[in-house]
Amino acid sequence: MTRLAKLLAPAGLVLAATAALPAQAQVDGRMASVDVTRTIIGTTAFQTSYEQVNTTYAQQNELRRTKAQERQTMLAKFDKNADKQVDETEQAAMQKSADFPKLQALEQEIQGLSNQIDGARVFAIEQIIMQYGSALQDVTTAEQIKVVLDPGTVLFAVPEMDITPKVTAALNARVPAVGVVPPAGWQPSREGVQVYQEIQQRLALAAQLQQQQQAAPAPQGDTAAPVGR
Repeated sequence: MTRLAKLLAPAGLVLAATAALPAQAQVDGRMASVDVTRTIIGTTAFQTSYEQVNTTYAQQNELRRTKAQERQTMLAKFDKNADKQVDETEQAAMQKSADFPKLQALEQEIQGLSNQIDGARVFAIEQIIMQYGSALQDVTTAEQIKVVLDPGTVLFAVPEMDITPKVTAALNARVPAVGVVPPAGWQPSREGVQVYQEIQQRLALAAQLQQQQQAAPAPQGDTAAPVGR
């Protein structure tokens, strides 16, 4: 059983982590798979919350960008071989320079701003996670599903078994919107941070694939001259 399965499984529902699926179980719909990360990404609450974070924390985001540029400018002074990196020798010289305390202060400011922005996203995700178990139970009850599999453990994916879109729809009904401003004293949970990191990895991979597709040359048509009779 995966970590997310343990975290999000509703009471009474068995979650399996095996590829040995009885054929009859697949046919009668009593066994299914769900992608937790894709489920959360697909919700309206998640998509709206990310847009809200960009708006609500626009000032912090702009300040972070400015501080990061300032940091890069300072680091460039120590990049003697112009390889866009600070190696061990260059780092030793940097630590002895008068600019090093300012550089450390910049690092702390950038980290603090990043924590505010990332924290807002984790806060939003945690609100969705809280309803995930109930949404999954809604779907499994309606579909009479007894076993839910993590798709990562299934050797042969069966599209008909995937209930991810249905769980997303159930989540949309249960949590149509979430807040992005954590209350005073709020601290992100370990599970919330882990789910956030998994989501960020999935989004980064999707963006990378999109860039590769856009950069790929367009397929050439058949330019060969027609052959006469």
